[in-house]
Amino acid sequence: MKLRTYLLLANTISIAFIIILLVAFYRYMLLSMGQFIWLTTATIGAGVVSVLLHFLLLRPLEAAVRRIGEGARRIAAGDLQARIEHSGLKEFKQLADQFNHMGSSLEESFRQVKAAESAQRELVANMAHDLRTPLASVQSYVEALEDDIIQDEGTFRNYLATIRTETVRLGILIQDLFELSTLDKVRQEPEELKLSIAEDVLVELLPRFTKPMDMKSLQFNVKLPDRPLRLRIAPRHLQRILQNLLENAIRHSPKDGKLSITAEELEDKGGMIVRFTVSDEGEGISVEERELIFERFYRSDHSRSREGGGAGLGLSIAKLLVEQNGGRIGVLQASPQGSEFWFTLEVFKEEWTGGGR
Repeated sequence: MKLRTYLLLANTISIAFIIILLVAFYRYMLLSMGQFIWLTTATIGAGVVSVLLHFLLLRPLEAAVRRIGEGARRIAAGDLQARIEHSGLKEFKQLADQFNHMGSSLEESFRQVKAAESAQRELVANMAHDLRTPLASVQSYVEALEDDIIQDEGTFRNYLATIRTETVRLGILIQDLFELSTLDKVRQEPEELKLSIAEDVLVELLPRFTKPMDMKSLQFNVKLPDRPLRLRIAPRHLQRILQNLLENAIRHSPKDGKLSITAEELEDKGGMIVRFTVSDEGEGISVEERELIFERFYRSDHSRSREGGGAGLGLSIAKLLVEQNGGRIGVLQASPQGSEFWFTLEVFKEEWTGGGR
């Protein structure tokens, strides 16, 4: 049964019941036959007019319900852009708002699902390519050694060194993929929210980069505040962030270029944060690419290169670690050239409340 039919039937039954009662009451009143007939006729006429008015007034209500049903049918058919016009009674306008909000949410969710599927396909394709390249290289060199093609001792050692380099690349890529998937799925546990002292982390980290910086004759400068900085982040996470940014900076720095790490304390919404900056004098990064470079496996002529072992995961891992610890990360154009990667972390509260170490 349709809504209009149901409401009209309910209205007709109620009016008929009222008319029957009134006619019964008229019969026992001290009325002449003429008065009885006129009152009965007037009552029945009023009932008929009431039914007609009810029928007319129900039409906007029926139209509003029909529009909502049509919108639901379109969404069920896959048209997630279906929306309902705001008209009719206040309650139906509110219902239309809620329906349109639901449609917008479904459309956004569907867009995110499609984007995630596309990103997943791209990730798998890039993984296959990055794994296939060193594997093919290792296979070709191993086959050459098995066939006794190489007789020269120096060339033999070069082949072994190349095989070792390619296997190291494979190991780094697999470790990065494992760490990235772990960071995606598992949020930090409370015991992970440890404190790290920036100076101690840098003292342990920087010796690892002595050789690659010497190979390019890079000038390196570190500038930190005078007092120790205690940060609300696990030391190994801070070390991994700085390591990934430094690897990226060294990879894209020109020979005899300059590298620098700076840290400064800043006020932020009633608290204190530390802003780290890693600067280089490389090619720089265009404005359009400054958000894309933090996406996994993203590469461009300026910001990503397989030369030197870059797989396009280091900056993604750095971004995840910074954001999981409540900070922000980004990149700017350095002056006069190069890139300036920055990230912020929260200072341990006792540091800025005077609680001491």
